[in-house]
Amino acid sequence: MNLTQKIRIVLVDDHKLLRDGIRNIIEQRSDMDIIGEASDGRQAIKIALKLLPDVIVMDLAMPGMNGIEAAKQIHKHKPNIKIISLSMHSGKQFIQGMFKAGAEAYLLKDGDADELITAITKVMQNKRYLSKDINQNFLSQLNKGEPLDQTQLTSREKEVLQLIAEGKSSKKIAEILFLSPKTIDVHRNNIMKKTELQSVPELTKYAIQRGITSLEI
Repeated sequence: MNLTQKIRIVLVDDHKLLRDGIRNIIEQRSDMDIIGEASDGRQAIKIALKLLPDVIVMDLAMPGMNGIEAAKQIHKHKPNIKIISLSMHSGKQFIQGMFKAGAEAYLLKDGDADELITAITKVMQNKRYLSKDINQNFLSQLNKGEPLDQTQLTSREKEVLQLIAEGKSSKKIAEILFLSPKTIDVHRNNIMKKTELQSVPELTKYAIQRGITSLEI
């Protein structure tokens, strides 16, 4: 990138107040520019493919489609876009999920403004960044590629699981994902077999624990 060119950034979070806060931080920089915003994972994918930003600062837990699945799809189509994850969670399964999906940095939401700027600078230098409040040794552990979750749901199954946990019916999920209700029921059955869970409350708890949905217990 030309040194005189501003870093083009897209903000993704379902809370406008948080997006506004990040915008205020970045707008104070002469070398960075906010070129777009999105409030959920599906919007993030569309805006990323349309605007082709240098960096996406994206929430992990969002309704409809979470940050992990959105990051995975963005990275698949446009691997040069740098993704910085924002999260309230410091658990290994969340961090590993985002890095495996293609994120280059993982920040906690209670971090400070300087750390956000540092993360943006680092990823533009093709370096990974992990929040200073998280054990830094975990970055090296990530490179071993040992999955913490052996269940191995597919991306589509995770999409369906998130929507189940958010209270959507098979018919509604089918409308959202442009699939037939019968296909959704097949995915639901596969999810239950893989997780060995049989009820919606159990599936919801499972989805929350793995950062698949933003619902609170």
